[in-house]
Amino acid sequence: MPNRITKKLVTFRNPFVLASRAETWPAGDYTIETEEEPLENRSFISYRRIETIMVVRPGTGKQGTTQFLKIDPLELDEALMKDRKRAEHLEAEDVTGQAENEGMQAT
Repeated sequence: MPNRITKKLVTFRNPFVLASRAETWPAGDYTIETEEEPLENRSFISYRRIETIMVVRPGTGKQGTTQFLKIDPLELDEALMKDRKRAEHLEAEDVTGQAENEGMQAT
């Protein structure tokens, strides 16, 4: 049975870092490719992850080359969770600020 490759699009709303890399990546969409190999001698079909790749494309209108970076999927999950929490925090601050502004305008 051949290896399988799955692709998913993840979106970061804020710049982010991965623990094993020194770069700060800009907010935006990133394609994540995961390659898995089938496990043999099983009574059911199962797969083992071989590698996870993050595809980094140059920004819109920018020149450059597409990068294919091998990453740790657990680091990606952690970065996505931090991004989600930061976005929720910023949204909550924005709502609080709007409510305060509306209160000032009403007086």
